[in-house]
Amino acid sequence: MRKGLLITVILLVSLLLVAQTKLVIWCSEKQVDILQKLGEEYKAKRGVEVEVQQVDFGSIKSKFQNAAPAGQGADIIVGAHDWVGELAANGLIEPIPQFDELNMFYKTALNAFSYGGKLYGLPYSMEAVALIYNKKYVPEPPKLIEDLIELAKEIDEEYEGDVRGFVYDVANFYFSAPFILGYGGYIFKETESGLDVNDIGLANWGAIQGAKLIKRFFDEGILQPGDNYGVMDSLFLEDSAAMIINGPWAIKAYKDAGIDYGVAPIPDLDWGVKAKPFVGVQGFMVNSKSPNKLIAMDFLTNFIAKKETLYKIFLADPRLPSRKDVLEMVKDDPDVTAFTQSAAAGTPMPNVPEMAPVWGAMGDALNLIINGEQTPEEALKGAVEKIKAQIQK
Repeated sequence: MRKGLLITVILLVSLLLVAQTKLVIWCSEKQVDILQKLGEEYKAKRGVEVEVQQVDFGSIKSKFQNAAPAGQGADIIVGAHDWVGELAANGLIEPIPQFDELNMFYKTALNAFSYGGKLYGLPYSMEAVALIYNKKYVPEPPKLIEDLIELAKEIDEEYEGDVRGFVYDVANFYFSAPFILGYGGYIFKETESGLDVNDIGLANWGAIQGAKLIKRFFDEGILQPGDNYGVMDSLFLEDSAAMIINGPWAIKAYKDAGIDYGVAPIPDLDWGVKAKPFVGVQGFMVNSKSPNKLIAMDFLTNFIAKKETLYKIFLADPRLPSRKDVLEMVKDDPDVTAFTQSAAAGTPMPNVPEMAPVWGAMGDALNLIINGEQTPEEALKGAVEKIKAQIQK
């Protein structure tokens, strides 16, 4: 009791001392509007100004890594749990202290933001990609990947290219992982003592089968060179794509565009062989070098972590809530149900520092396969060699 009182007193004194301090948050466009509104609420409560700066999601981590060592940049960043290992190992993010409401968060989400036995981020959402389909063209989602292929061909033929049957960000390993991992590929071998980063399963039989399926999408004319996230997203928003693979972050835009969409798990790769998407967790991390880190911690633990606040974030950015009672509030939403089913078949994205070189190596391999420059066997073998070389540096 005395310890808790002392911490509260120290915090209140600190808040008074930095009443004129400004908290800076870096986040992607998906969170800007809601965090600006929440920042105003926090300012009304604490008298601390919150400035929310939009940064391209793909640039947040690298920009933070460049600025944080000198105590510059954002006080808080919003990002993915797989950043944690690298940022924590380099001493750039601060451990989150224990607080009463942590037991309201799913253990999976907390574990995702943990490294070396410490919690390094406050999770606000969980996510996995799924099949999103336009009901105008696809009344019922396919159950098997073979059915998806045939349906996509039929739509391509019927609409003579004006509507794409199936499109996704194929050269991005995050979006192609469900096929490579679903057949039995793996990033790092899971052991009782954790991940064995020296045992990489991205060129095993299962990974090769997944890569062959991806190549088949091109060989049969379903996917096209140049298909990427922007192409996929634009086509779906324009009512010109029947089926895509995307995540819950995209749903609000599709609703706002008036698309009559549905969400379903990615079709099984074969009977009893489920696609295995990455399960990612999004959350808030505090700059360990920031002079405002105590205030940043208050912002997270005494404001953002609250049920009411996280529900507001869900309404603005409808991903699976990481807090149990918030997920309970929205469990009847069909989108939430479908994304939950997709995540249940998925695998957590590794958060160890050794994950960093995987993205580039696998992206290169996918491009080589897609463009017919190498066989799946050759490209994946080369990717594993690249990853191992980077890990051993």
